[in-house]
Amino acid sequence: MIGKNKLKLIKSLAQKKYRLKEQSFLTEGDKIVLEVLESEIKVKELFATPDFISENKKFISNAAQVIESTSAEIKKASLLQQPQNCLAICQLPSQPQLPPNPEGFLLFLDGIQDPGNLGTIIRTCDWFGIKYLFCSPDTADAFNPKVIQASMGSFTRVKTIFIPFDELSVHLQKSQIPFYGTFLDGKNIYTENLPDNALIVLGNEGRGIRNEVADKISFPLNIPSFNPSEKKAESLNVAVAAAIICNEFARKKFAIRNES
Repeated sequence: MIGKNKLKLIKSLAQKKYRLKEQSFLTEGDKIVLEVLESEIKVKELFATPDFISENKKFISNAAQVIESTSAEIKKASLLQQPQNCLAICQLPSQPQLPPNPEGFLLFLDGIQDPGNLGTIIRTCDWFGIKYLFCSPDTADAFNPKVIQASMGSFTRVKTIFIPFDELSVHLQKSQIPFYGTFLDGKNIYTENLPDNALIVLGNEGRGIRNEVADKISFPLNIPSFNPSEKKAESLNVAVAAAIICNEFARKKFAIRNES
């Protein structure tokens, strides 16, 4: 049963200030909750229907407390329009430490505000094997319920680190990783010789990359439009741009390996 006070707590976790106060965040949906139960993230309380508990006994034991609940109770507590059979209150993990010698192509998000975009980018990182995602402190909270939903469980595998760009750039200097960024007047990404190791900066949905960050980027990139019409989209959605960029860096890396 989900009591009145617990219901209030669950609803409050939609807001960052309460996530910080309670050191907890909310996960919902059968697939996402199961991913969390299989991860290193601590599940403090699992609220689930009898059928869900019965069908997933292998993973249920990873929750500190399991509370059998009805579908109606879960629906009442849920932040989703179409709730499923469970939801879980999880321990808010501490921020991961900076990797000492990061390799491969890395992403830095400069003030990405939309939680859906952040969650989709986390999912994209997971697909392309990017273990660390760097974000400016004013990027959306990685444990916002909308981020969790959009990531589809990938947040359990991709370590999101919030760090000022200046601090990250100093950390990466010893690795001599080149800095790339997306700009409307950048060079065509499809014709550039892209390296195996690089940091790619993606800017805010409205203003792009802020000037103080742009000044430190040596290699500006652009994803050209293939629409010849004068009337066309001014830019790509940042999560879509991230996927295209990751794909192009991965494709070039794969092609070089096959040639050698």
